[in-house]
Amino acid sequence: MPAKKAPAKRAARKSAEPQEGFETRAIHAGQAPDAATNAVVTPIHLTTTYAQDGLGGHKGFEYSRSGNPTRQALETCIASLEEGARGLAFASGLATLTTIGMLLEKGDHVVLEENAYGGTVRYFNQIAQRFGVEATYVDASDPANVEKAWRRNTKMLLAETPTNPNLKLLDLERLAKITGAHDALLVVDNTFATPYLQQPLKLGADVVWHSATKYLGGHSDVIAGVAVAKDPEVGDRLKFLQNAAGGVLGPFDSYLVLRGIKTLAVRMERHSESALEIASFLASHPKVTLVNYPWLEEHPQAKLAQRQMRLGGGMLSFEVKGGKAGAVRFLKGPKIWTLAESLGAVESLICHPVSMTHGSIPKEQRERSGVTDGLLRLSVGLEDVDDLKRDLERGLALV
Repeated sequence: MPAKKAPAKRAARKSAEPQEGFETRAIHAGQAPDAATNAVVTPIHLTTTYAQDGLGGHKGFEYSRSGNPTRQALETCIASLEEGARGLAFASGLATLTTIGMLLEKGDHVVLEENAYGGTVRYFNQIAQRFGVEATYVDASDPANVEKAWRRNTKMLLAETPTNPNLKLLDLERLAKITGAHDALLVVDNTFATPYLQQPLKLGADVVWHSATKYLGGHSDVIAGVAVAKDPEVGDRLKFLQNAAGGVLGPFDSYLVLRGIKTLAVRMERHSESALEIASFLASHPKVTLVNYPWLEEHPQAKLAQRQMRLGGGMLSFEVKGGKAGAVRFLKGPKIWTLAESLGAVESLICHPVSMTHGSIPKEQRERSGVTDGLLRLSVGLEDVDDLKRDLERGLALV
């Protein structure tokens, strides 16, 4: 991978007007009324190809793998929300990660947060390794561990904060100083926080990515991923890879993510409010032995969370008495909460990471990062919070 160049300077604003607010950009960025019909909602362009106005010099759309108006609207919008130079939309979160991984070359080395999403670990352990990319897993909440793992051929630090599923926080500004000193890329999975709660590029990251299946879509009806690059040159490289490798997001799915983003701010406020109430409820329950939620005062990184994030988000994890046996008994109780993979949608979900999202991670690596057999992960939805607490109590009564 070529050395990073200094980010291009952005053109000075022509007026002193402040940037429009997040909620305004979520609804309008990249989504002007349709030029042909004045439709307020971005049309779904299902075409695969486009008429060209001549040979050579054509500047419009040509083929929908390379560019599609509906996808372009989403890419413009997410770039605005993350305040980066270029946004790109992919067929899934893992298609996004795979394309980012193509920035690396044979012989390169990556440092990763050990408490990362299981699919991220699986990609580097079982796919990237086959192409000559080595990975070292560390507890990146202590930057000294990152420094110790660094090698001459380290080209990327892959961070995730808050982490999945233990809600550990990484200090992005400190990590950015490390990658900057070594001329490497800081890539951040921002799926849990979303750009409404946290903006990694403003904290020094080079690339931010999401499983847009989760909070950005928000309704459990679309599989998608997005990435945003801070440096236009890195963005251009990712654009080339997106087109060459072909893992693009289709126009209908782009429309669904755009629709979800319009309500992202209000949803994240409600998700966060309910999650904090539920985390407090669980933390005071006699049958609960551990609660991981960054906005709880007892969270070991609560001050970092409050400095780096707007709110605590809608995700938490906890353990009940009895380890895995206790968790199995607990899961027989809830009626509103659904046992299912995924997260970040309007309905509340429970996940047993060891059996579900993190099952492909070797047991020793899993346990070292705190993903125990008795850990349960909650994605707090938009239902009545008192109903959700009563439903959890049904499970706790069985422990």
